[in-house]
Amino acid sequence: MTTKKTRITELLGIKYPIFQGGMAWIAESTLAAAVSNAGGLGIIAGGSAPIDYLREQIRRCKSLTDKPFGVNIMLMSPNAEELAQLVIEEGVPVVTTGAGNPGKFMAAWKEAGVKVIPVVPSVALAKRMERSGADAVIAEGTESGGHIGENTTMCLVPQVVDAVEIPVLAAGGIADGRGIAASFMLGAEGVQVGTRFLAADECQVNPVYKELVVKAKDTDSVVTGRYTGHPCRNVKTKFSKMLANGEKDGSLTPEQFEEVTLGSLRKAVQDGNLDEGSFLCGAIAGMVKEVKPCKDIIEEMFGEAEALLSK
Repeated sequence: MTTKKTRITELLGIKYPIFQGGMAWIAESTLAAAVSNAGGLGIIAGGSAPIDYLREQIRRCKSLTDKPFGVNIMLMSPNAEELAQLVIEEGVPVVTTGAGNPGKFMAAWKEAGVKVIPVVPSVALAKRMERSGADAVIAEGTESGGHIGENTTMCLVPQVVDAVEIPVLAAGGIADGRGIAASFMLGAEGVQVGTRFLAADECQVNPVYKELVVKAKDTDSVVTGRYTGHPCRNVKTKFSKMLANGEKDGSLTPEQFEEVTLGSLRKAVQDGNLDEGSFLCGAIAGMVKEVKPCKDIIEEMFGEAEALLSK
């Protein structure tokens, strides 16, 4: 069994079936280009960033790599419409989507030849995406960093694989070759990795952020914001503990929670602000021990996966 040649690598013309997660404020052109140059699919996060900034990021990525890359569109962000149009104008080859249903943009994207690969937290959404023309889906378990569903990767991936004909990528809790091999055993044909790339040389986050990820232990992640309807997984810090406690004892209303966390990811990424920053991160951070180039991360992971699967 090989992890390298799958329907995903054929669909996108990439060497390794690995996507770098579309992490808001984190996944920009430098990181995306480095992952694409290393044979994976780098992804620029749309988040709710200004359109001009994203146009510049897409063009910069093109100047840094001649390989395919993608843009992630958060469907609940206020500029989703504009961004959906921007990827067509700029000829972006792949779009991944999060937080919602991209159905209304699908026809225009397909017409423009854009490959559409939504992130799904459930079998029901995976089936709906297949019906509306998605090229593949990313089944993302609750182990992921950032916005999460409740189902685990181990439970979700095989059920999604059984439910759809299109290729499935596994996401959530994958940081080494063992995670890739396990994903393939569950029926996935590729993986999406976020947290491991936080500790890449080319990742432009504040050094404080990288250090938190590298030093994290197995129990150092916490989910906050379940009562707002947008649960998020973070590294444990004073700030995330304060949020968790406020949620638990009711001293923070959902409205206050939303207010306090507004802009908190940017404060983490750009300023390394431990008092007011949300350091989003997957439950797998305890396995990330060192900072190294994207190329080394990817080659190491797939080398290990191949060795395991050929046994």
